[in-house]
Amino acid sequence: MLRKVKTENGWVRGIEAADPRITAFKGIPFAAPPTGENRWRAPQPAADWEGVREAYRFAPIAVQDTPGLGDDIYCREWHVDPEIAMGEDCLYLNVWTSAKQPEEKQPVLVWFYGGALQWGYPAEMEFDGERLARRGVIVVTVNYRINVFGFLSHPQLTREQPDAPANFGSLDQQAGIKWVIRNIAAFGGDPENITIAGQSAGGGSVLSQMACPGNKGLFQKAMIMSAMIRSPYNEGRMGKAQDMKAAEENGSRFFEFLGVDSLEEARKLDAIFIRDKYAEYARTCPRMGVVADQQFCMGDPLRLFMEGKCVPVTVMAGNTADEFPNFLTASSEEELTEKAKACFGDRADEFLAFPEARQQDGQGHYARISGIECTAKSLFRYRENDGKDCYYYCFTPDIPGWDNPGTFHSVDLWFFFETLAKCWRPFVGRHYDLARQMCNYWANFIKTGNPNGADADGTPMPEWRPYNEEEPCAMKFTAGGPVALKSEETPFKAFLMEFVRDSISVSK
Repeated sequence: MLRKVKTENGWVRGIEAADPRITAFKGIPFAAPPTGENRWRAPQPAADWEGVREAYRFAPIAVQDTPGLGDDIYCREWHVDPEIAMGEDCLYLNVWTSAKQPEEKQPVLVWFYGGALQWGYPAEMEFDGERLARRGVIVVTVNYRINVFGFLSHPQLTREQPDAPANFGSLDQQAGIKWVIRNIAAFGGDPENITIAGQSAGGGSVLSQMACPGNKGLFQKAMIMSAMIRSPYNEGRMGKAQDMKAAEENGSRFFEFLGVDSLEEARKLDAIFIRDKYAEYARTCPRMGVVADQQFCMGDPLRLFMEGKCVPVTVMAGNTADEFPNFLTASSEEELTEKAKACFGDRADEFLAFPEARQQDGQGHYARISGIECTAKSLFRYRENDGKDCYYYCFTPDIPGWDNPGTFHSVDLWFFFETLAKCWRPFVGRHYDLARQMCNYWANFIKTGNPNGADADGTPMPEWRPYNEEEPCAMKFTAGGPVALKSEETPFKAFLMEFVRDSISVSK
């Protein structure tokens, strides 16, 4: 087993995982601490160290609201430890490997956690890389700066560091990928067979990395889970890059809220003080996220993907059946008509002619649809074809528990990582079977760009074919197992997919 490895900065010693055939290396620095003068700067090179660094425990999570203090579904699910170590010195990553020799050239997964770019951390228990590592995949989970520490914009930053004025969390992710390229061979990995992946804001981060012109050639495949988000009803701006000028104005207001006049003053403030003031500020002002700084981010990643201007890689994307439903809210048929006209303009009558447009749930929610599904399928169908396959999935099994949660946002993570045993929910055999197969598909995709292959007993799993205009194929993960689907979309869904396409094509 590779228990001791030499990285570019020094030796690290890992620890055996629950399966002793796997070695876990936790808390390896990939950049210098982003503290003091490095706060709100692009990540700087990590320092060398003497001797052997014990990589036995996760490093502190990025500064954020204390996890585990509420009783919402995410605190019940995985944000369970209010005592977890937290600090601004957070640029560390973790590696799981089954390699016995450095020459094995195993495929590599680089994972970015979600949390709206405001919360989250690699130490979340669902992200344990052991089960994928047992399948011959090296798993790397990357910590990165979030919220105001990762995504502040300010006119002083733009003036003083024009090459990297914003998107520090995104630059951390990029630095993590580059560290993997330089170092992963020592862990038995193949630096020329890298898949980047993430869910929710982590999936949005994958899109951002794909849309960055400087990333061409850094990775070969991408997985975008629950993150191709546009509402067919023009609701909100989720997933879009923020305008730089507006983001700078927001940063200036935040400095006023902090009571500082300069970047120098702000960099001297205590990190927890900034965190708490940001939480107070965000109650009435916009939160901070990716901005179109024309350095890392050139505009809306979805539009760039559709136009064929992203890094050309094979893509897997999908959603859970119940997350983020979109609908038109109206108290009457007359109001529905007005809402439809406001949304669809001269195509409103076409929309209202569909029977689905008139269906409601008794609470005034009409024409319910999954915007994530429409967006992913629309992008796959209408994109400028770069010759790379795109695979679509929908996750829709029963999820047990007293809260009757449905297939809520993020629940599929337990299955793809095959970490159900860590969850409190009373999963039974069929859930474990599904998780095993989903993890198989994932591992196959990471290895070759094709998710297909045999189950653990050698039985071929249902064939998962790419989704495109000629063959709109999908994989549906159900209570009874994976089901491969090939069918034309309903006229109603096809209409909304076209509308999503058109709205993306004009976005900035």
